[in-house]
Amino acid sequence: MRAKWLVPAFYILFMMVPIYWLLNMSFKSTNEILGGFSPFPAEFTLDNYSDILCGIPDVWGGAVAAGCDTSWIWGYVNSLLYVSINTLISVSVALPAAYAFSRYRFTGDKHLFFWLLTNRMAPPAVFALPFYQLYSGMPLFWPLTELYPGQEVLFDTHIAVALAHCLFNIPLAVWILEGFMSGVPKELDETAKVDGYSFPAFFFRIFLPNIKAGVGVAAFFCFMFSWVELLLAKNLTAVEAKPIAAVMTKTASSSGYELGLLAAAGCLTIVPGAIVIWFVRNYIAKGFALGRV
Repeated sequence: MRAKWLVPAFYILFMMVPIYWLLNMSFKSTNEILGGFSPFPAEFTLDNYSDILCGIPDVWGGAVAAGCDTSWIWGYVNSLLYVSINTLISVSVALPAAYAFSRYRFTGDKHLFFWLLTNRMAPPAVFALPFYQLYSGMPLFWPLTELYPGQEVLFDTHIAVALAHCLFNIPLAVWILEGFMSGVPKELDETAKVDGYSFPAFFFRIFLPNIKAGVGVAAFFCFMFSWVELLLAKNLTAVEAKPIAAVMTKTASSSGYELGLLAAAGCLTIVPGAIVIWFVRNYIAKGFALGRV
């Protein structure tokens, strides 16, 4: 009986080794990392995390210590901003689209549904140049003119990255939500109509609570895909909306990489995803059960 647990136990340990090693490196100096192989820090240090988190007061308009590089903390803030915007837009747009696919039959519905999925299959590199040229020439609209004073085009804004990621995340959200909605009997819609519910009241008060697991799964995958995407986020930003993945490249210098600082930044990058997984872990299991994940 115990032998049955050996394979999954060894697999989990094997998968955790890179994460442990990243955490181990984050508590070392670069010199110690390059000095040799050691499973534990010989000289435990929090300097790498201090260098990254010292800029937190700047986010709230406070004063920071002299020599503090605030670009690190702003990289995390920028990433969280455009990922949150993208998740909100993607789920909001996907909900009515998925409802239409699950409840109505129209000419070309299956072809349109398949076409949405093909957008998710395309590599981001294909759209990097078109998006860059489009956003470099598209003027800012209100209220972005108030949020980015002195900036004239959509390039290097959080909404620019969020909209670019919608190209991939909206089809994914539609696909996931359509599966959950198809599992809700159509008789529920008819009963609500007979009871005098308007469509908005029915959708938000009755239908949406029945597919909250699907909304959670769709939001999770939109968040994760947007969080880990680097190519578009890096090429569509410069200063104001620069993501943490792009900021991490600044650890390279003529003398090499600041490996300890890079490892600490990597550990902190895992945290938002882990928090989201913790909140939607039960919904993800249901998504797998429905065959839509």
